[in-house]
Amino acid sequence: MASSLTKDSAGTTGKTFFGHPRGLATLFMTEMWERFSWYGMRAILVLYLIAGVLEGPLAGREALAAAIYGVYNAVVYMAAMPGGWVADRLWGARKAVLVGGIVIALGHYTLAIPSDVAFFAGLGLIAVGTGLLKPNISAMVGGLYEGQSSARRDAGFTIFYMSINIGAMFAPLVVGYLGENVDWHLGFAVAGVGMTLAVVQYVLGGRHLGDVGRHPGTPATPEEKRSVLRKVALWTGLAAAALLVDLALGTYDIEHIVNFLAVLGVVVPVLYFASMYRNPELTEQDRPRVKAFVWFFVTAVLFWMIYDQSGSLLTIFANNDTDRMIGGWEFPASWFQSVNPVMIIVLAPAFATLWVWLAKRDSEPSAPMKFALAMLLIGGSFGLMGLAGAAAANSETGRVTVFWLLSVYLLQTLGELCLSPVGLSLSTKLAPKQFVGQIMGLWFLATATGNALNGWATQLNEPMGDAAYYTMWGLVAVAAGFAFMTAGKRIRALMGGVR
Repeated sequence: MASSLTKDSAGTTGKTFFGHPRGLATLFMTEMWERFSWYGMRAILVLYLIAGVLEGPLAGREALAAAIYGVYNAVVYMAAMPGGWVADRLWGARKAVLVGGIVIALGHYTLAIPSDVAFFAGLGLIAVGTGLLKPNISAMVGGLYEGQSSARRDAGFTIFYMSINIGAMFAPLVVGYLGENVDWHLGFAVAGVGMTLAVVQYVLGGRHLGDVGRHPGTPATPEEKRSVLRKVALWTGLAAAALLVDLALGTYDIEHIVNFLAVLGVVVPVLYFASMYRNPELTEQDRPRVKAFVWFFVTAVLFWMIYDQSGSLLTIFANNDTDRMIGGWEFPASWFQSVNPVMIIVLAPAFATLWVWLAKRDSEPSAPMKFALAMLLIGGSFGLMGLAGAAAANSETGRVTVFWLLSVYLLQTLGELCLSPVGLSLSTKLAPKQFVGQIMGLWFLATATGNALNGWATQLNEPMGDAAYYTMWGLVAVAAGFAFMTAGKRIRALMGGVR
């Protein structure tokens, strides 16, 4: 690690982290522990829902549990939009990340309390905190590379992406084992410890970030603040009133909330893109880039809709239909959630090196081509999953070898490396200067919309059966990949020179 103390244009120290700005190490470690807490909790969430621990258990209602899981993921990522606004207009990214981390830690510790009320309150706190932290820590990574080359920025985001997967790799092994084999609430508590370590790391390493994220990009006026507060109060009041009416009529069912949030996950990005495009502060140079971003957004929605079923339907498949015996011991189903991060850790450095190597030779695939490859790979993974479902149905034991799921995760990992770090970097490059945090929020909203659609999509699994269900979505993804490839030239024109 270099020891020079010069400062760059962002005001960060010149010490390096594997040849990158030293501040990347601070954000790397913070993100690693935050993802440990998130993926640890997520690894056991569906299993907890179907275990009958909550009153009114969902045991035997796996499709509904998967839908709830998808919609909750959607809520968490939808929270990135107001989180981006808070950073851009009120606090700056630096403060938003700190407050978000503290709220997330409180949420995990609340989940550790054995109470149904505490369970749902804890989920709510985690959603709010993640909305503040997730888009803004990524925006800060982009700030470290202000004025530097596109290839170097992409490489930096790929290294940052490894932090996510180091945390995600260890989390299911620790939290999953404790949750499934000792006590569910102990697992949630350990996830809270991980988030506490993230906050400590962030505070201690803040001196390496210079001025990145210290101030809001476009501070809101007092009238704008009052306007937003009125709108939040209005919509919150309407939602609460609708819930109370449903309860009073005796017609309440948790599926009502699932369906409402699924609709919300689709409507919000449509309204937000329309609002941003009409904003008078958007320049004529920025407008085509926002249009280009819409293409990437829609493709990412389909990708994450398929990909994030790994934590719901694929976890249930691992629990019910996969032979997990090693000798005389059956390992926890949640451990499969560590497979993808392990593969990312192994393959991400190779991808980062590959992109830089190809860029030097002017042979790097364009962003549209990388997204098209991602869709072909994610489609292939679900085609393979369809074969796994058929094999399990025709097996004498009703179970298949672990190599089916391992192969599925390998294809998904290759697709993820073509899409996710590239999309993160692309978001910071296409974003208008005054909307960086909110464009990052929109990027994470793609995950939210994909998971919101899962609130409906996963419920098709039970009537269709595994083979037909997975094959159908595999074909849809492959078709989308070819469509994106065909439209690549038009998308590059809209990007206006951004690679």
